[in-house]
Parts: sequence; C-alpha cells; structure tokens
Amino acid sequence: MADKDWFEKNIKPVAEEECGLAAATDMAMEPYFVDFLREAPEPTGEEGEDADLDAPKIYEPIVSLESLADKLNMYMEQYNETVRGGKMDLVFFKDAMTNLVKISRVIRTPRGHALLVGVGGSGKQSLTRLASFIATYKTFQITLSRSYNVSNLMEDLKGLYRMAGQQGKGITFLFTDQEIKDEAFLEYMNNILSSGEVSGLFARDEMDEILNELIGPMKKDFPRRPPSNENLYEYYLSRCRQNLHLCLCFSPVGEKFRSRSLKFPGLISGCTMNWFQRWPKDALIAVSNHFLSSYNIVATPAVKTAVVNTMGIFQDLVAEQCIEYFQRYRRQTYVTPKSYLSFIAGYKDIYSQKRGEIGILAERMNTGLKKLVEASESVNELSKQLAVKEKELAVASKKADGVLAEVTVSAQAAEKVKAQVQVVKDKAQAIVDAINADKVVAEAKLEAARPALEEAEAALQTIKPAHIATVRKLAKPPHLIMRIMDCVLLLFQKRVNTVQMDPERPCVQPSWSEALKLMSSGGFLQGLMNFPKDTINGETVELLAPYLSMEDYNMESAKKVCGDVAGLASWTKAMSFFYSINKEVLPLKANLAVQEAKLSVAMSDLNQAQAQLDDKNRELAAVMAMYDAAMAEKQALVEDAEACRRKMTNATALIEGLGGERVRWTAASKGFESQIQRLVGDVLLSTGFLSYCGPFNQEFRTLLSKTWKKEMMNAKIPFSDDLDVVKLLVDNATISEWNLEGLPNDDLSIQNGLIVTKASRYPLLIDPQGQGKIWIKNREAKKELQLTSLNHKYFRSHLEDALSLGRPLIIEDVGEELDPALDNVLEKNFIKSGSTFKVKVGDKEVDIMKGFMLYITTKLGNPRYTPEISARTSIVDFTVTMKGLEDQLLGVVILTEKQELEQERTHLLEEVTANKRKMQELEDNLLYRLTSTEGSLVEDESLIEVLSTTKRTAEEVSEKLKIAAETEIKINTAREEFRPVANRGSIMYFLIVEMSIVNVMYQTSLRQFLQLFDNSMSRSQKSPITAKRIHNIIEYLTFEVFAYTARGLFEADKFLFTILMTLKIEMNQNRISHSEFQCFIKGGAALDLNAVEPKPKKWILDMTWLNLVELSKLTQFSQICAQVGRNDKNWKAWFDEDAPEEVAIPDGYSTTLDSWRKLLLIRAWCPDRAIPMARKYISEALGPRFAEAVILNMEEMHKESTKRAPLICFLTMGSDPTENIMLLAKKLNIQCSAISMGQGQDVHARRLLQVSMAEGKWVLLQNCHLGLDFMDELLDTVTTTESVHDAFRCWLTSEENQKFPINLLQSCIKFTNEPPQGVKAGLKRTYALVTQEQLEYSNLPQWKPMLYGVAFLHTTVQERRKFGPIGWNIPYEFNQSDFTATVQFVQNHLDDVDPKKGVSWTTVRYMIGEVQYGGRVTDDYDKRLLNTYARVWFSEAMFADTFAFYTGYKIPKCKNLTEYVGYIENITYSTNTANRMLETIVNIQPKDAGGGGGETRESVVYKLADDMLEKLPQDYIAHEVRERLRKMGHLQPINIFLRQEIDRMQRVITRVRLDLKDLKLAIDGTIIMSENLRDALDNMFDARVPTSWKKISWESATLGFWFTDLLDRNQQFHTWLFEGRPTTFWMTGFFNPTGFLTAMRQEITRAHKGWALDSVILDNEVTKMMKEDVHSPPNEGVYIYGLYLDGAGWDRRNARLIEPTPKVLYTPIPVVHVFATNVEKGPSQTIYMCPVYKKPKRTDLTYIFPLQLKTNKNPDHWTLRGVALLCDTK
Repeated sequence: MADKDWFEKNIKPVAEEECGLAAATDMAMEPYFVDFLREAPEPTGEEGEDADLDAPKIYEPIVSLESLADKLNMYMEQYNETVRGGKMDLVFFKDAMTNLVKISRVIRTPRGHALLVGVGGSGKQSLTRLASFIATYKTFQITLSRSYNVSNLMEDLKGLYRMAGQQGKGITFLFTDQEIKDEAFLEYMNNILSSGEVSGLFARDEMDEILNELIGPMKKDFPRRPPSNENLYEYYLSRCRQNLHLCLCFSPVGEKFRSRSLKFPGLISGCTMNWFQRWPKDALIAVSNHFLSSYNIVATPAVKTAVVNTMGIFQDLVAEQCIEYFQRYRRQTYVTPKSYLSFIAGYKDIYSQKRGEIGILAERMNTGLKKLVEASESVNELSKQLAVKEKELAVASKKADGVLAEVTVSAQAAEKVKAQVQVVKDKAQAIVDAINADKVVAEAKLEAARPALEEAEAALQTIKPAHIATVRKLAKPPHLIMRIMDCVLLLFQKRVNTVQMDPERPCVQPSWSEALKLMSSGGFLQGLMNFPKDTINGETVELLAPYLSMEDYNMESAKKVCGDVAGLASWTKAMSFFYSINKEVLPLKANLAVQEAKLSVAMSDLNQAQAQLDDKNRELAAVMAMYDAAMAEKQALVEDAEACRRKMTNATALIEGLGGERVRWTAASKGFESQIQRLVGDVLLSTGFLSYCGPFNQEFRTLLSKTWKKEMMNAKIPFSDDLDVVKLLVDNATISEWNLEGLPNDDLSIQNGLIVTKASRYPLLIDPQGQGKIWIKNREAKKELQLTSLNHKYFRSHLEDALSLGRPLIIEDVGEELDPALDNVLEKNFIKSGSTFKVKVGDKEVDIMKGFMLYITTKLGNPRYTPEISARTSIVDFTVTMKGLEDQLLGVVILTEKQELEQERTHLLEEVTANKRKMQELEDNLLYRLTSTEGSLVEDESLIEVLSTTKRTAEEVSEKLKIAAETEIKINTAREEFRPVANRGSIMYFLIVEMSIVNVMYQTSLRQFLQLFDNSMSRSQKSPITAKRIHNIIEYLTFEVFAYTARGLFEADKFLFTILMTLKIEMNQNRISHSEFQCFIKGGAALDLNAVEPKPKKWILDMTWLNLVELSKLTQFSQICAQVGRNDKNWKAWFDEDAPEEVAIPDGYSTTLDSWRKLLLIRAWCPDRAIPMARKYISEALGPRFAEAVILNMEEMHKESTKRAPLICFLTMGSDPTENIMLLAKKLNIQCSAISMGQGQDVHARRLLQVSMAEGKWVLLQNCHLGLDFMDELLDTVTTTESVHDAFRCWLTSEENQKFPINLLQSCIKFTNEPPQGVKAGLKRTYALVTQEQLEYSNLPQWKPMLYGVAFLHTTVQERRKFGPIGWNIPYEFNQSDFTATVQFVQNHLDDVDPKKGVSWTTVRYMIGEVQYGGRVTDDYDKRLLNTYARVWFSEAMFADTFAFYTGYKIPKCKNLTEYVGYIENITYSTNTANRMLETIVNIQPKDAGGGGGETRESVVYKLADDMLEKLPQDYIAHEVRERLRKMGHLQPINIFLRQEIDRMQRVITRVRLDLKDLKLAIDGTIIMSENLRDALDNMFDARVPTSWKKISWESATLGFWFTDLLDRNQQFHTWLFEGRPTTFWMTGFFNPTGFLTAMRQEITRAHKGWALDSVILDNEVTKMMKEDVHSPPNEGVYIYGLYLDGAGWDRRNARLIEPTPKVLYTPIPVVHVFATNVEKGPSQTIYMCPVYKKPKRTDLTYIFPLQLKTNKNPDHWTLRGVALLCDTK
C-alpha cells in the first residue's frame, strides 16, 4: 500500500513536468479505462455473411464506478446463465472493481499474463473468470486428480495450444498454487511466460497437421507471405502468444511464494502483478449489506445498519487476534474474505432457524392461551344447557314404560306357539335320523362289491361291436365262448335250450342259437353296460354256479380262446359275486322306502306350525320396535346430559390443570417478543463464535466474545446479557447424548462439539489425542460411517460412495495439505440437476445425497494450514485440555475402582437425558394438541388424556430428576475422593506432550498413556482403605509413566524430564509457587546489570549477582543481597567448594531452607552444581528411584510389546541396538532379519514384512529416516493385516527427523540405546548385558578383573564424548560391538596364555589401543589418549588390591553378577548439563507475554548493517601494501606470510562490505533479495555469522564475537604493515598460524649456516611475562600471546601445570617464546606435549602444533585429563 501511495504522489509532478500543467490538471484522481462498455449492434437481418455482431471493444474511461458496477452485474447475470455449475454472487465494491479492471486490461493485451497475489478467498479466481467471460475468452483450469503429473499437464497444455494457436481463440489459463503438485509444473509456466512455447509439446506429425490447417488463416492475414514451415510455425507461435493468457493465482503466505519467485524469475518478469489486499472496512460492509439488505430481520433500520457494520468489525477484530494468538502460542490461524462470506451466510441460516423456532413456539403458546380462555367461557354455557336436558329426560322415561307393558303381552303369546312348533319339529327329526342310519349300513356293504364291479365294467369296455360281429360269424365257436354266452343268457333271463349233457365236456350243452339271437338284437352291448343288477335273484345265481365252477372259466383262458370278448367271462363272474352281497342290502332298501313315506307326512305338519309361529313373531317385532325407539330416545337424552356434565368436568379440569402452564405461557409469550428483538444480536454472537472461534483455545474464545460484546454495546445492537452460545444453539439433552457418545464433558469440548455439528463449513479437527475422532465414530456409527485417509488407495472411491449414498465420511490423519479433489466438496459448489444436486470430484460429477457429512481429522499438534484451507473448512482445536483430561481419567478411575458407582452415574445420565427429552416432547405435544384442535377444546377428550399423562409424567420426571440430583451429589462426593489420581495422570500426560516440543520424535498418543493408566490401576497394590489405595495408584502411576517415557528419551533429555515432572507435581500440590518456578528456570536473565544495585564484591560473577537479585524477590531470600555483602568471605569459601550443595551454607540457610529452596540458591550461585542438587531434591520429593537412570531392559520391553505395535529405537552416535536385538532374538529362539532402509529398499522391506508376519519372525528395519515414504504403509500393514503370527515383532531404528510420521511414532514403543550418563549408569548398562555364564567363562584369576577393566574402559570412552573436545577431539561412535569384540579377544587370549609367563600386556594394550577401540580413532592426540588408558589401566597392577582407575573407582572382588550390580549401584556420579536443561524448560513454556516492541526483522538487520559498515576497516590499497612490504623486505619468509594474510583479510572485508550494502538495498526493495542475502538477513537477525562470510573466514559463536575478531585481526595486520614488526604476536589473529610458525622456522634456519629446514624443530619456553610486560622482541624466534589452557591450571611462579582452579574453565597462560633448534629431545617425565588448537573444537583442521609444558606429575595424568591449549575460547 505504501508503494501505491508513493506512486500516486510522484506521478503528478512527473506528469506536470512531461505533459505540461494543463494535461496534469485534466488528469482524473483515479482514472480507470475499460474496453467493455459498448453494447453489441442489434442484428437487422440485412448484414452480410461476414458481419461482426460482437460488441465493439473500445478502450475508454469509465463514467463512474456506479455505472461500472451496473455493467458488471449485467455481465455476471449473463455468466451465470451460460456457465454450468459456476454460479457467482459477487459484490462489486471499489476494490473488487479495480482488481477486475486490471485483470481485464492484462488479459485483453496480446501476450498479457497476470500474477494475482492474495490470500485464498479474496476473489482472485472469480474475478479472473468474469474478466475472461467479458473478454469472450474460454477459461481453462486443470482438474487435479491424485495421479495428476507432468504428462497430464502436457496433455492439458496441448489442448490450450491447439485452441490458441490452431483455432485462434482467446483462452485464459487459470493456474493456482493449489495445483502445483510438482514444482516442475512451474518450469513449464516459466517457459510459457518467457518464450511463449513449450519445447517438445507436440510430436512432429501432430505439429505438421496443425501447421497444414493454418495455411488458410495465414494467407488471409498475410497474403504475401509464402507458406513455408518456418513461416507457418512463426505464425502459429504468434497466435499462441496472442491468444493464450496465463493467470497465476498465488498466496503470499509462507515461504513457497518467495522461493518460487526466486527459482522461476519468469513468474515475476513475464506477468503483470496485482496484489489483492486485505478487504478494507468499506468492502466488508458493502458485502454484508449486499447479502443482508433484502433479508428480513426483526429490528429497527438503525440496528440493521449497525449489524451490517459490526460484521465487518468482527472480521477485522478476529484478524488482529490471529496475529496475537501466533505471538503467544506460536499457532498460526487465518481469516480470509471467504471466512467472512461464510460468516454472513451462517448468520442468515441461524437467524432464520432461531426466528422460525421462536415463531412457532410463540404462535403455539398464543393459540394455547386463546383456547384456554375459550374453555372457561364454555363452562357457563354448558351448565345452562344441562338443566333443560334433565327435564326432557323425565318425559321420555314415562313414554318408554308404557310401551314396555304392551311388549310383554305379545311376547308371552309368541312363546306358547313356539313350544308347540318345537314338538312337531322333533318328531320329523327322529325319522330323518333313522333313514340316515340305514343308508350308511347299505352303502358300506355295497362298497365291498365295488372293486369286482369296476373290474367287470372295465372288461366290458374293451368289447367293441365289431368283436361281437366276429363271434357271430364263427361257424364253430370255441366251447368256452358258448358257455360264457350261456351265462349271459341266464343273467338276461332269456330262453335257453333244454338241458342236455354236452358230448365233449362234462357240462350242459350250450344254447348257441339262443346266444346268437341275443347278440344279433340291437343294443346288446348297451344292455350289458346298463344291466339292472338288482334283478338278479337266487335262482339265476344257482343256475350259473356249474358254469362258473369249471376250471377253464377264468379270464386267462378266455383271453387265449376268445381274445376279443373275454371281458364277458369276467362280467358274468362279477354279477354272481354282486348278488351274494346285494341280497342282504335289498331288505334295507325296502325299509327305506317305507320310512320316506312317513317323513313326507311329518314335514307337511311342520310347515304348517312354522307359518303360525312366523305370524306371532311379526307381531312381537312390531311391538319391540316401538319399545326400542322409546328407549333410544331416553338413552340419547341420558347421554346428552352425561356428555354435557363430562364436558363441564373436563373443562374445569383443563382450566385447573393448565393453571401453571397458563402462568408460564403468559410470561413466555411476553418474553418471546423481547427475545425476537434480542435475537439479532444473539445470533450475531453465536454465528461469530461458530465461524471464527474453532481454531482458538478457551482463553482466546472468551476474549473474542468479550471484545465482540463491547463492540455490540457501542453499536447499540440488542443482545441477551447472559447469552450462552451453547445453550442458544443446542439443548441439554443433545449435549448429554454427545457425552454418552464419548465427547469429554468439559466446556471446551462441548463448544467444539457445537462447532463441529453446527458450523456452516465441514469441520477439520486438530485432534492429536484422537478424542474428537472417537466421538464422531460413535456418533455416526449407526449411519454406516466410512473411514478413509488421503493416501488410502481407495480414497477417491470412498469419497464418491459417501457422497452418492449419503453417508458420513471421516478423512483421518491428514497432514498440512488436502487433496485438491476435495475443493468443490469443501466449498459446497453443488450443481443443481433436476431435483438433486451434483458435485465435481476431480474430473467427474458425483450425485450428492442427503445425509452426506464430511469430517477431517489430523494428529498434528500444531499444524500450519494455509489461509485457503482455513477458509474452506471449519478448523476446530480438539487438543485435550488439562481439566478435560482430568475429568476423563476420573471416569476411568471410578470405572475400575467403583464400577457400580460409575455405572449408576452413566445410567443416571442416560435416564436424566431421556427424561428431559420426554418432558420436552410432552410439553411440545401438549402445545401442538392445543393449537391443532379444531373447534372447542372441551370437545377433545383425548386432549384431557394427554394433559393428565403429561401431568403424571411431569411429576414422575421431576421426582426422578430430584432423586438424580441427590444421587449425583452422592456419586460426585465419592468420585471427588479419587480426583488426585486423575489429576496426577493429567499432569503426567501433559508433561509427555510438552516433551514432544523438546524433540519431535517424543510422540506418545493418549491411547498409549491410557494403557499405562489402566495398567497402574490394575497392577498397583490393592487396599480396602480408600486413601491408601489412592496413594498406591499415584505412586505406581508416576513411576510407571516416568519409566515408560524416560526409556524413549535421549540421555540429554532424561533428567530434564525428571526435574520438570517433579516441579509440575510439586507446583500442583502448591509446594512451589509460580514465581519460584520462574526464578528457577530463568534466574536473573531478564535483568539489566546497570539497572540493579551494584554487586558488592568483584569476585561475584555478573550473572550470579543478577540471579541473586532475582532470588531476593522471594520472601525466604529477601535479605540475601545484603547478607552476601556483609559476609562475603564465608560466601566465597562456600562458593569455592567442589560440591557446595554438600556443605553448610553461610548465614544459617542450611537449617532454614528445605531442599527446593536450597536448589534455588545453588542454581543462583553455581548453575553447574544445580543438577546434583536437583537429584537430591527429586529423591526427597518423589523418591530415590526417580533420581536414578532408567536402564533399558529389552526382555521386559519385549514382554509388553504386541504384534501390532512396532518398537522404535532413536539412534545417536554409538547407540546402535542391532546387536542387542539380535541377541534377544537368539535367546528367544526367533529368527530376526534386518534391512537397512534407503532408496529402493521398500520392495525388500515389504516382502520381508509379509513373510515375517505370516511365519512369526522378527523384522528389523534400520535407518527408517531414510525411508520415510514407506513408513505410513508400514504402519498400515502392521495394524490392518488380517492374520499376523503372535510371535511377530517389528523393530525400527531411526535418527531424529522432523518429517517422521507422527502416527507411527504414537503407535510405537519407543526406546533409546544411548550409553547412559555417568560411570555408574554406564557400568550398570554394560553389566545388564553380561550373563552369569559369561562371568564364569574362565577359572583364571585374571578373567573377572580384566572383564571389569574392559567394561570400565568402555564406559569411560563413551562418557568422555559428553565433554566435547576436552574428552575426545572427534566424537567417535564407540558402541556395544567394540565391547563385545574386546571381551572376545580377552577370552581367546586367556585361553591361550602360558600360566608361567602370564598375560602378554603388550598384546592386550595394542589390541585395545590400536585395534578394538583404536580402530575407530583417527586423531593422533586421541590415539595417544587411548593408548595412555591402555598403558595405565591394563598391567599386572590391575590385580593388586591397591589398584584404582581413579580415586574412588576400584575393581571389585565379586563372585556373581548380583554382587557386581550391587557394587556398581553404590558408585556416585555428577554431570553438568544444567544450563542446556534450564534453557530447554524456558523454551517449552507457553509464551505468556505478547509480541515485543514491534520492530521487524528487516529494520533490526538494517540498523545492524549500518552500524557494521561504519566500523568496517578501510580496504588495503594494493600498491601501498606492495610498497610497505618492499621496504620491510618482501622476500623474507615472515613478510611473505604477512602478505598472504593481508590478501585473505582483504577478501573478507570486500565480501562483508558488498553484502551489507546489497542487503540494505534489498531491504529497501531496490534490488531482489537473493538466497545469499536472505541467508545473511536470517543469520544476522539471529546474531549468527552469515554462511558466505563463514566460508572465507573463521568459526565464531556469535556475530558480535566474529566482528570484534575481524577488527582485532585487522588491527594486528595494519599495525604490522604500517608500524613495523610487533614485539609479540597474537596467534589467534592469523588465518594460517601453522604457516606463521613455518616462516619463523625458515627465518631461523637461514640465520644458522649449515642448518637444513627438514631437521629444524620447534622448541619453546613459557616466560613469566604477560603481554604488557614485553617491550622488545627475542633475539631469535617469536613471542606469542593469547593462549588459554583447557583442562588444567598454570603456576606462574614455577612455570608449570597444576590442577585447575574451581569454577574456572580456561586459564590464560603468559607469553610463550617459540623458537627453533636442530637438536631433538627425548621424551621426558617432566614435560607434557600439549597440543595447540585454534578453537575449542579440536580437530585436524584446528590443530596448529604442540607446546612443551613443564609438569611435576606424570604426563599421562594430563593426557587423561585431555589438557590442550586454545587460541580462542569462544
């Protein structure tokens, strides 16, 4: 904005100067030109073919902004009509219009490209689309999919180039930073912007095809140009450049924009840049006015205007709070214009909803009240009606009695007749019964004959007339046929021949002639069929008998003989059989006929009697009808009266029953009016809360609410004073349901629940502990919730299914970026299609069904989401709060300890919730019934029923609620007893979370913590006494969590964790005040030495004095400053003690202070002793086991691990756990395979995992930080694979890495395998890996002491690493394998040893010092140190009782492992990491104070650069330097050295001067800020040396020290050059001190005839003079000063090494005379060869030469001390 103002101001004078005053005064204040004001010509129908009917594009100034807005609104309407799924609703306030005009102008210019910079949601894309539409261009935007890559981009670019170049149409390519999936995309954008072409876009043949099509258009445009390929290509390219307009929409937030602009300069130089500023206040107001002006709000116009204005103020207030929030909590949140739009939309939604709810309630209540009034009026009316009705009733009663007498007479007459009829009826019935009985018997008998008859009939069926004719024709028929026909004749009772004996057969002769006659007669077969069976008599059957009894008279014979008519034989037989049965049936039939005759007589009698009876009944019915009518009349009157009476009763009951409600409703009805008036403000506050408060913590939410309320009061917007947003938007019953579904019940969580369910955007939950996710899972479980994650292979399908099936979807564990496919879903860009909606997901349209809901969760504790994501989603911070977690843990404790209590409480909660719901429903139902009853209330009896039910239930419910309240008090009292356990749990958890700030790898999930918490409940000692039980749980829990967490921390952080834990617990129990805690961690660091009282004595360090001043602010120490002044001798003596914490403190403090206050005092005086003192304090506060190191027990850890949880080891130098894991696997007899991760190792790891999971082996994936991509998949595989063998374990090792997946870390058991701190811990760890079997390996007496010796050496070499260069020059990675190999060697050596000769110590020392441990060592002085250890410790002396490694460290004589471990336990040790620890504690505390003085980084660095430029020395002038050197003797070695040094110095000065000047220009914005300058700016702000300076100069701790060095070094060179050779030299000030010494050696060699440079060696002598005492140079050699002793002190009088003074790290030594000699001295026991280094960091690069220092101790003593000389201690 400042630049714009500057431009506005300067253009005026320039215009006046260039164009004259007249033109300048003509110039409008803000001139805007556009080319879209003209309308298109109306077509008349008479135009030619090629007439142009488009609107003419004439570039002209606008009339006014208002007319421009109208024009733009018209275009927007056209756009909405023509573009599918892209409905725009833009408000054209001034900024929006000016931005649109700029975009329009850029894309209407040939080769015009725009770079629009502004936060997401400020309208960049919408305005571009509209501008493109106005310019009649197409707009193209790539559709991102998960697999979208460079080749897809190339395809899209082909389409664009075809359209722009081949078809010659204008097209705007809209490209946003959200679409940069690969930075390579920008390479192509850069090319388009720079040259207009993308090389290799089209294949040769495709290009030819395009060029061929362009021949015609080119001829038209350039008739004289020949269509050669070059010309065509040139033409094609010019069309592309002309028509393709790139519009880049980037966000300036974060680092990416800056780095991209530097990497791809074309993005800036090839585009016209337009900044989208934060919407100004008037824009915000214009927007809210646009959306609310036509919206109906119940308020005065003044209030409505105030609301519109206040909305803009809300947005600005939140924007300010975002900055404040970042300053205090380092949590980044954003509000953007898009957030504002959703705030306004949310306001309308909620207002309509609440207004509707209140409206319905008010209407119902008013109707209810009206009905009640009606009811009381009805009662009076009814009592009058009742009196009339009772009179009518008496008359009707009399009438009915008269009719009754008549009825009685008629009824008796009818009864008499009825009795007579009955007698007749009975008689007839008896006859019918007898007939039926006979019929049954006859039919049963006939049934027996049925089969035979049926068979005979069937046989007859087979006979045809032709067959009979055949038989007739027979001249001599077979005898059997003739016999059969005889039988037929007999049955038909026809005539037969006279009986004669047959000549051929023993039977009567057949009457064949008669038979022929019978057969001839017509209807013979018919006669057989209808044969009257009843005519057969006994005689006939008797005559048949002889025939039938013959043996050939059967069916078989008949068939053979007479085939066709055989059936007759069967029939005749059947007829005979039938008779035998029928003869019994015939008498029965005869009897039946008689009986039936009797029956018909009886029936005619009966009919006569019945007719008589019917007459009588008819008479009776007529009389009865009269009676019924009379009775009905009477009954109607009775009922009428009864109803009237009942109505009266009802109405009275109703009026009395609703008496309470009437009062309540009357009050409520009045309240509704004012509620509706206040609604305008209440909804504003609640919408503000829903839209903006999600990402903030409780404190800031409250703060925002207060600020908003203040604003609303100022604006006179009515709102409820006691407004509770939660209560306004949800009822208690819903909240109780949420709690039952797993939402914690603290205020913050309930607010979060509200935002998740009610906010207008889909929620994104910052949920590191996973609580929000658990709640949502339970809440949505019934609705077929789908879980997915962004990198799930079916993510797209899950999303599409959830949308189209209307299901809820959780996308879990997202990072800081979301999949672009979600954009349209998140923005709710739904396209209406018929009655349904569709949404574009990537490149496909998906139906969206009701019921779809999207939840996104992340495990990141403090994610930095872009403004775009903040605008698209509703970010809710679900991070568990201390209070919230405490309540949850209390629930867990009670569930375990008092299960019935918690069950009762949960049951109670459920019941109360249900009851409250029921009450609500009943009241609603009652109101509904009252209002929906048609007509009078007193008519509706079911209403009275409802009322009584409501009354009854209300009483029951309120009784239940009363009981519930009492029970709750009882339960809560019992629960509160256990609160200390929950409180301790909460403290421990939040401490673990804080540790993840110390190191990103220390991630512990709430789930893991809850597991520990559960274990503590189940494993701690039980006790019937509650107080004792609580104490047991707390003790167990604290140590369990301590051990579990410490196991996964690096050594450096273990003590930090312990002390923090102790302090937090003690603070919680109010044993430590907050001010004491602050004093402990910060000391007097914030005080200014000049602003406090001056220190009384010189010996007190500045820092110590500041600490004491700070300490004196605490009551116990109020006199300390004065006491130190009065009694300084005693205090100095105490301060100089080796361990001041162990001895009595002066001024009686020993007796008055507890160990915490002693710790404060020690921390103030000697921070280096704070840790030993803190250990004492921890032991007293929590118990001695907390002050000990936690030793890793791999077996225990393996027991607590599961197949689903990997185990991860964090690697540091020398801490590879591979060997220990392999040993454990071997011990458990499990196969363990290892793979080192890295490029291309995923495939092997995947295969190994599958095999091992199936077969129950172990997998060890090493260096996982090199295979981060595989880690998510690994977790997925381990946790979701169906069948996994129980023995399977997955071990991982990884170095610290910021990008390591948090999910995996939170699922893993974490451990470190570092050598612990201190000799005791180191030995404990080493002996933890030694077995009893190993200890008894050899019977030789040398074995156990040597094993202990190797263990002690192993611990020592690792321990020295912590002391930096004084320990080892180079920190080597000594690890377990070195120890194992050395022990193996000692075993082998002892196996082969000759008992007479004993151990070969030379061999042992060589193997230790040069091979096993020495093999790793590369520095000569480190090798000397290691060999000294081997020489001093490994000799026969180690078996003597007097031997000690060092005072107090002996070799124990033990038999077994337990004794060794016991001995090691008693070693004492001390460390020195206090300052780092305190600094870390300070860093992880929340930043309570707001931002500082408001100076920007740039302004700080600008001042610094000015200051440095002022002090920077002048350049050396080359010819002056040459001249001076010539005079001094430019060929002398020492002067050649000086020239080289000055050259190097000049390089540094030139570089610094150039960089500082450029940096100032870059800050001013005159030149671009390059990477190099950005590095300089960052480093200078942090007071570090810029990288480019460091490369050509020297190391230094801070920029201040470095610059002072530069001035001092230059001073030495300048003096030497211009004032002659110095008497003493400052060694530190040389770039190449070794070169200086070599030059001096050359000088001496040349001075002595016959000396050769190779044989001349350096010698030295330490003088007793300091630099000030030297007045002349030595005769030969040089005096050097500025050396410091590290690790020893110096005795100036005797000029020899002594022990260092306490509390002094570096001792300056006097001037040293260094010279050269050609006589080599042998090693001496009185001389220590002390290496000299340039810096405290001792490496080959900083090593200069050795100095000989005198000593009265063995030189080995100083070797082991690591004594060296340093040129510089910074």
